[in-house]
Amino acid sequence: MSEAAADEGRILSRVAAPEEAQFERQLRPRSFEEYVGQEQAVASLRVSVEAARLRHECVDHVLLYGPPGLGKTTLAGIIANEMGTTLVTTSGPAIERGADLMGILTNLAENDVLFIDEVHRLPRAVEELLYPAMEDFAVNFVIDKGLHARTLKYALRPFTLVAATTRPGMLSAALRERFGIFHHLDFYSDAELTRIVTRSAAILESRIDAAGAREIARRARGTPRIVNRLLRRVRDHALVDGEAAITETIARAALDREGVDARGLDRLDRRFLGAIIEHYGGGPVGLEAVAATINDEAETLAEMVEPYLLKIGFVVRTPNGRRATREAYLHLDKQPPAAAPGQQGLFE
Repeated sequence: MSEAAADEGRILSRVAAPEEAQFERQLRPRSFEEYVGQEQAVASLRVSVEAARLRHECVDHVLLYGPPGLGKTTLAGIIANEMGTTLVTTSGPAIERGADLMGILTNLAENDVLFIDEVHRLPRAVEELLYPAMEDFAVNFVIDKGLHARTLKYALRPFTLVAATTRPGMLSAALRERFGIFHHLDFYSDAELTRIVTRSAAILESRIDAAGAREIARRARGTPRIVNRLLRRVRDHALVDGEAAITETIARAALDREGVDARGLDRLDRRFLGAIIEHYGGGPVGLEAVAATINDEAETLAEMVEPYLLKIGFVVRTPNGRRATREAYLHLDKQPPAAAPGQQGLFE
């Protein structure tokens, strides 16, 4: 099953469907003042951008890493807006050949921001072309072949590369060392997500009270992209039901109908936990085995399901594989097993 197929119909997917793109752009912050959360990263980037403006230079290359949906693309857009330049977006899988990258780089204007999502998926030959572009703002063309081969250096206009990845460990050391700024984006608190959903509701001209905003926020898995998606679904339910405003009762009923429970878990999350508990006695079990059991891809589970379950303590990683915790059993209304020696922290 492909990742797109796995995400089909999944409201909590962190992969934006094409029809969601315009909706997300509408709600995206356009300045550091509008951006909610990630205070340390935002404060550092604000200083870097201001210093670059005062020096009339481009911002150092930026690497943003963390789970999907936490605002990496948004921060790239804010950097471009604050610098008064253009944001050019692409992704690692979209750049298949060196010629593709050359075309993008040679068309950048001075101080433009190039955003490459999923940079860990760049082909190695393309990645190597980035090295001189990032260090010297130049690319090397090889002309002719064999004994007549010559290298022609082509100067580029200074630019800022903002790269995003969910898997920083897959980046080569050579590429990582060429970034001057590194920031890890972490999951958001419920309070931050409440501010986001309140702001988004105002942009959408939807009435929402504080309790309704909190109810949506606490089911959003610590992710802004998901909180906005849940807001959209709840707004639809409120409209169809003839409700004038989104309250806690309306939000809870709408999200229950959408299959999102009080801890932010959906059907795929519960299938994942259920497989560990019912088929493998709570674990330990390898991710590949769980993926085969529920007929999904291990990569999808690793990127979109497991991080949040680890964060809320429903799953732990052990040297032998994944293991469900006592909290996971209780959440699924199942009886935790008696703790074995050395596992008291999991089941007591």
